[in-house]
Amino acid sequence: MENMWFTAALWLLLALIAVLAANWLHVSTALSEIVVGTVAQLVIGVVAGAAALGAGSGWITFLAGTGAIVLTFLAGAELDPDVFRTKWRESAAVGLVGFFAPFLGAALVAHYVVGWEWRPAWLSGVALSTTSVAVVYAVMLELGFNRTTYGKAILAACFINDLGTVLALGFIFSPFTWRTLVFAAVSLILLAALPFVTPWFFTRYGARVSEMETKYLLFLLFGLGGLAVWSGSEAVLPAYLIGMVLAGTVGKDHFLIRRLRTLTFGLLTPFYFIRAGSFVSVPALMAAPLVFLALFSAKMITKLAGVLPTVRAFGYSGHDGVYYSLMMSTGLTFGTISALFGLNHHIIDQGQYSHLVATVIGSAVIPTAVANSWFLPHGLLPEKSAELRAPAFGEPAADLEI
Repeated sequence: MENMWFTAALWLLLALIAVLAANWLHVSTALSEIVVGTVAQLVIGVVAGAAALGAGSGWITFLAGTGAIVLTFLAGAELDPDVFRTKWRESAAVGLVGFFAPFLGAALVAHYVVGWEWRPAWLSGVALSTTSVAVVYAVMLELGFNRTTYGKAILAACFINDLGTVLALGFIFSPFTWRTLVFAAVSLILLAALPFVTPWFFTRYGARVSEMETKYLLFLLFGLGGLAVWSGSEAVLPAYLIGMVLAGTVGKDHFLIRRLRTLTFGLLTPFYFIRAGSFVSVPALMAAPLVFLALFSAKMITKLAGVLPTVRAFGYSGHDGVYYSLMMSTGLTFGTISALFGLNHHIIDQGQYSHLVATVIGSAVIPTAVANSWFLPHGLLPEKSAELRAPAFGEPAADLEI
């Protein structure tokens, strides 16, 4: 028991270091946590052994997975239905181009340049086609873009992009069985009923100290996530869909969203981002750096070559369009999930997995750092005074509408 608590204290110490580093360097906290995880695994591994950080422990895996699920749900809940309806052409165009360009480009580079067989090459295309909802949402929330039409449009495009990734992973590699049909049927029924059942349930049983709303949402996320894993899919996918269908109800309850953010960013996401960073094997990268460079270049070049002209076509000029495109170029959640899926199903080996995960995490770190350092659209940033108006004793602050 003592080891578990010491390990938890170590992880939260790393989270505090990441927050301080983010403040000093003026970068996203999510980005800082990923880098801290990579450095910590390297340093602690040299001093006390590779297993000392405990990234593979069951309880850390659970907290990190819960962080990914709840963060993805919150990202879905932030999708303004009105914005999605008015910008569906933009979201669909950017999201589809953002999926297909790196999917095909990375697969071809992995096969013809790196020399991988076609199955590992296609798996790399899937893993590198993603846009990280977790990273993008964390950045949008930290900067306040989640309250703007600009930020909501980016999140909507991220959803279309990652939906393409999940479908490609399922259709190309996952067996389509009766379990898939059960998952699809149950999901459709629940997603159709939730917008009607949830407001009634919250009105009837909510607004209590027992936090019935939070328990209800976690039950849905864990239940449907478990059904997704049982069917051969991933738990993060239904979390995003649940968030989307509840955007018009839960998403408008600013006080509930604020409490969920406290739980998620205060405890869960540090485990998720630091654990993701700890998967990067620096020795493996140093042993074959050209593989990483080839895969990373393939994702970045093909993603930006496809997304930037599409974004420009919808009227985003200057830094607005470049920032939009760089956010769409990030990768983490579904990328690491796809790589782990390939390793567990013997589609890729350990070395290929290490390079894919390093590339995915590199795509979370580098585009985010470049975007926030040189291309931040300051003219679209909401006023910081909105956060300062949040009262100290529990009343929700009104979000800005921009």
